[in-house]
Amino acid sequence: MSDQQTNVPLWTHWARFTAFMTERFLGGPQVLKFAWVINFQKTGTFFYILLLMNYYQNFSVDACVYLALHGMYGFCWMLKHFAFPDRSWEKKVTIGGGLMAFVLVLGLYWVFPYLLISGILGPDQKMASLTILTAAISLHTLGVVIMMTADCQKYFTLKYHQGLIREGLFKYIRHPNYLGEIMLYASYAMIVQHWIPWAILAWVWIGVFLVNILQKETSMSRYPEWADYKKQSGMLIPKLF
Repeated sequence: MSDQQTNVPLWTHWARFTAFMTERFLGGPQVLKFAWVINFQKTGTFFYILLLMNYYQNFSVDACVYLALHGMYGFCWMLKHFAFPDRSWEKKVTIGGGLMAFVLVLGLYWVFPYLLISGILGPDQKMASLTILTAAISLHTLGVVIMMTADCQKYFTLKYHQGLIREGLFKYIRHPNYLGEIMLYASYAMIVQHWIPWAILAWVWIGVFLVNILQKETSMSRYPEWADYKKQSGMLIPKLF
């Protein structure tokens, strides 16, 4: 084994594996835009939650708040997609790849409302208190604003000027869009009041978000101003001092 191969970080092998699973799994023509798969899940979330509420006749405060947050987030995502789409989601994937992306990541988010609304957790299931609901709504609102603002800034900045973005939200946080998504999905887990959503989030945050962040950091490191930018900013938490 060459020195070059041994110096390759472990996460790069994981990135190649996940790219194969979500883009080329089972082979065949790459006919689906990855954005179509994502948008299907995002848009369908509202109707899926509403279907669960009607099927299980659960119209509790928890369920209604969850519908308002997670369900409407899907429409916020579609608004973002039409106004300033992410070019990375425009890549084509195989049918098998799109299916695996849904099964391994996107579809797992639908476990959250099922646990909350179906009653499968039994009589010992905790109900979110008013304090937790208030905290979840606050965290979700801030997370959506951070994510939307960051993606908007990134889209229009890179449209007219390529290179590192070192202004606005990106001045203090190198990946504010991921921070926003972490915050809003954490709010859903807070409402469900069970460890399973947190386990799913740990899988997504480490297996997907962290790997994507490391890939972006590696890409950004080619710019001469990267070293200074990295010193003055935090990966997800701003450096205030």
